[in-house]
Amino acid sequence: MLKSLRKLFDSNERQLKKYIATAEQIESLESTMSGLSDQALQAKTDEFKGRLQAGEDLDQLLPEAFAVVREAGKRVLNMRHFKVQLIGGMVLHYGDIAEMRTGEGKTLVSTLPAYLNALTGKGVHIITVNDYLAKRDCEWMGQLFQFLGLSVGLNLPMMSAEEKRAAYQADITFGTNNEFGFDYLRDNMVLYPEQLTQRELHFAVIDEVDSILIDEARTPLIISGQANKATDLYYSADKVVRRLKLEDDFTVDIKTKQVALTDDGTKKVEKFLGIDNLYDLKHITLNHHIQQALKAHVLMKKDQDYVVSEDEILIVDEFTGRLMQGRRYSDGLHQAIEAKEGLQVQRESMTLATITLQNYFRLYDKLSGMTGTAKTEEEEFRKIYGMDVIQVPTNRPMVREDLSDVLYKSEDGKYKAVIEEIVKRHQEGQPVLVGTVSIENSEKLSRMLKMKGIPHEVLNAKNHEREAEIISQAGRRGAVTIATNMAGRGTDIELEAGVDQLGGLHVIGTERHESRRIDNQLRGRSGRQGDPGSSQFYLSFSDELMRRFGGENLEGMMERFRLPEDQPIEGRIFTKAVANAQKKVEGNNFDARRWVLQYDDVLSQQREIIYKQRREVLLSQDLKDVILGMAKDTVERVVSAHTHEDLQEEWDLDAIEDFVEGNLLPEDRLDDDDFEDLDSQEIIDLIMDEVKEHYEERQDEIGNERLQEFTKVVVLRAVDRKWMDHIDAMDQLRQGIHLRAYGQDNPVRAYQFEGYAMFEQLTEEIKEEVVRYVMKSVVTEDEEIEREEVAVNAKAVSGGQEQTKEKTKKPVRKSDKIKRNDPCPCGSGKKYKNCCQSNE
Repeated sequence: MLKSLRKLFDSNERQLKKYIATAEQIESLESTMSGLSDQALQAKTDEFKGRLQAGEDLDQLLPEAFAVVREAGKRVLNMRHFKVQLIGGMVLHYGDIAEMRTGEGKTLVSTLPAYLNALTGKGVHIITVNDYLAKRDCEWMGQLFQFLGLSVGLNLPMMSAEEKRAAYQADITFGTNNEFGFDYLRDNMVLYPEQLTQRELHFAVIDEVDSILIDEARTPLIISGQANKATDLYYSADKVVRRLKLEDDFTVDIKTKQVALTDDGTKKVEKFLGIDNLYDLKHITLNHHIQQALKAHVLMKKDQDYVVSEDEILIVDEFTGRLMQGRRYSDGLHQAIEAKEGLQVQRESMTLATITLQNYFRLYDKLSGMTGTAKTEEEEFRKIYGMDVIQVPTNRPMVREDLSDVLYKSEDGKYKAVIEEIVKRHQEGQPVLVGTVSIENSEKLSRMLKMKGIPHEVLNAKNHEREAEIISQAGRRGAVTIATNMAGRGTDIELEAGVDQLGGLHVIGTERHESRRIDNQLRGRSGRQGDPGSSQFYLSFSDELMRRFGGENLEGMMERFRLPEDQPIEGRIFTKAVANAQKKVEGNNFDARRWVLQYDDVLSQQREIIYKQRREVLLSQDLKDVILGMAKDTVERVVSAHTHEDLQEEWDLDAIEDFVEGNLLPEDRLDDDDFEDLDSQEIIDLIMDEVKEHYEERQDEIGNERLQEFTKVVVLRAVDRKWMDHIDAMDQLRQGIHLRAYGQDNPVRAYQFEGYAMFEQLTEEIKEEVVRYVMKSVVTEDEEIEREEVAVNAKAVSGGQEQTKEKTKKPVRKSDKIKRNDPCPCGSGKKYKNCCQSNE
């Protein structure tokens, strides 16, 4: 009874029941589809597009469209979608996450929603974790799409803008998460519409969605340029830190991964540097360098967090073990590591554009994903991305045996037991896959196996080029493969004939990861598609997870029982302690990512406004209304600032005149006498009448087409330059905002409030700069407005006077209309505005 009630209220079961019914409907169409000729099957694509235009929606087309893809899969790929794959395809189409075990054919599953959603003509992006998989899937599954009349594109790094544009114009585009994100940022830095590559972000299917949206979510994508900052301080700080001693001069908090100087350490640093107070405001930069040098020496481990390759520091992805080419630690940490390793310190970079993967993927109209492990992070997927995790049943029952963890007193005891287990199974012919958490440990195991004479392959960030080849061969008889974390993820391990009789692939984990999901990924390499297999984790008290959470208590227990180093312990208490530690870390990591997102959401909202308005300018054919709107906002702000006093006599009309002459109009076009006896709104209206008139004069003088092109580049460059400065300012605000908590302020609220004020100031500065250049710059008629050199033609404005090398040309008037500052035609000698116009 209770089981039935649980099922009734279990959303996963309810969703599956609905999808199973639709899958049976799809299967009922199989005989109809198999009876069609190739031409008739291919004609279904145009038929579906026509039905969409006639008013049907994708949900109505789904059963028939999925049946068409299934039949095409049989003919083109010799692969027939299983019923569970049809269910997985539906999960993806409805914008959720399909959790499917390793080997269940997720790549084939993606063809179903990709084809269906590509029928709209808006484009579908299939996201993978590396270039190899993107290329493989494009060539492999692309055959099916092309057979059905859809175009396929591949988006890779180092492609030209033209190649990328062609890839994005395709119905279905394959690529990596980073490349799609960087293309989005680059598109929002171009000066001309023809330089754009991406279309609107419509629908994305993310393979290994947990890796991309969870593991990599904390690291923002950044496009940088070099900043002119000296590098000597990094070497100086490194020399000082090398003299400091743990506990005496600084402390390390393993749980929070923080380092801090003690009082004695601070005094020692001050003595080394010859300063009185390290925490004086004038030494804030020096203090920062000392802190980063400490982190580099104490927290950042060579061959674990980074490797040194050809005099360059390359970051190692902690979740995949891959090298992160082109990525650098921010805030000077990368430079501190370079100084630590005795390398040439590269100049710090300036952020030109940045976005987190979280906020990039939330820009899509519809988002979906698939992975073998997502249920443990379901709360995060639901809260941040609005996606549910649906566990799709396996095609065949899973028979892998997951053995209990074993714990050893020391790391040496653990590794000795691991080697003995590998040797034993290798001699029996059973293939073994060993997972490690660092490059250092993988190489240590490799040395130990060489001493035993056991042939093996090592897969880590140092030889990731052979990743797919190595991992695909891990199921051969007697094969021994060592891999860091989940290197090779996305490549199936197929068992050689006869290996299933030996127990299938045996997976050994040499350390528990802080996330259960990563451990499950390692286990999931074995037991695919109903194959036999087994897995077991070997742990020690030296493991980081054990040291951070509760290892001391269990170690004390072993000491009391006087257990030898090579004597393992197993039991529920131990297994439960490990599981609780992992849950605690997962909770901490989720809170950290959510905290980061709360801050990033502030900048994200501002980014969306800037990029949306920037795109409108980029695609606009006539910016007159935009410029006049900016001018009006600027005028209203200036007039309001100088006419806010209750007494009109206190108004600063001279200041208004100075601003207008310096930023909007030629000299003597208006003066403070024109503002007398007018209220503030009348002053605004008067100025705007003159601004509109002057703009039209510039159109006549320069030519509207050339003025529009000039204006567009001026606007875009002003926006980009100000936005870059704003990013840095927001980053500085964020770094210090946590101190507000000491004053009982909520740091996030303070960041939101002050960030909003800074953004308001940013938009005001952009408007003022743009209006000044458009209304006051000289663009001579015989000059071509070169796309790369438009800024040269936008001459500088200083002190309200135009500083130009060219003589200002008189505007060409198309009518004989008398202007306010022209001599009055009555012959009085006065200006028209002070004579006959005032009497009209």
